[in-house]
Amino acid sequence: MKLDRLWLIGCGNMGGAMLRRWIDSGVVKAEGVHIVNRSDRDLPRGVRQARDLPEGPLPDMVMLGMKPQQLDEIAHRFGARVAGVPVLVSILAGVEAEILARRFQSGTIVRAMPNLPVGIGKGVVGLHSAGGDAGARDAVDALMAPLGLVEWVDDEALFDVVTALAGSGPGFLYRFIDALAEAGTALGLPADQAQRMAIATVEGSAMLAAGADVSPAILADRVASPGGSTRAGLNVLDRDEALKLLLRETIAASTRRNAEMAAAAR
Repeated sequence: MKLDRLWLIGCGNMGGAMLRRWIDSGVVKAEGVHIVNRSDRDLPRGVRQARDLPEGPLPDMVMLGMKPQQLDEIAHRFGARVAGVPVLVSILAGVEAEILARRFQSGTIVRAMPNLPVGIGKGVVGLHSAGGDAGARDAVDALMAPLGLVEWVDDEALFDVVTALAGSGPGFLYRFIDALAEAGTALGLPADQAQRMAIATVEGSAMLAAGADVSPAILADRVASPGGSTRAGLNVLDRDEALKLLLRETIAASTRRNAEMAAAAR
């Protein structure tokens, strides 16, 4: 099946990034997209924005992109109108497929968790569907492919972890980049120069890791000569597994919050 006609209920920063990439890559045509937002946003030319869904036949797919806290409001307002849509995709953090199925009657329900770099085709999209038509799953997979790495997660119980690792991950990395730059500034580098160097260092290192045939852990050891300056810095990060423990705590806190939102949605 094809997903040519799309309705997006809520299209903020993440939905807008996905939509721009879809249109730029040619997998979606702007004229096939209808968006419901509380107010018009800066979106690609040719898409239709309104406060309500259009009359006429159902689209191929409806994507829910509002805030998770608006789930009941949106279900009450649009549930009957979208009943029977072949594919329902939700990018709502913490809202489980069973909860969606209680509020919306649709063919295949797919949970999707993208992250912000999808806008440049370098993102990660986690997907989960408890069942549904294989053709629908393939169509969703093809739709998401231009956004970056697409990973299907069979166990929905792990989706909160995916959300924390990949969905929230850019936020954590931006903090790391900022801290890396600040460390250089603290030792005398101009702030703007330190920031440029930190961003370029992370960008190049990530690209190298993506194309390497060994793990990032091995790459780190290859950078660090015995007794050298890199090893001295790694000794700080590795002491008592300080960095690993910090990130485990970070991901765990984000995962717990996703679980709390799931409980609230139930």
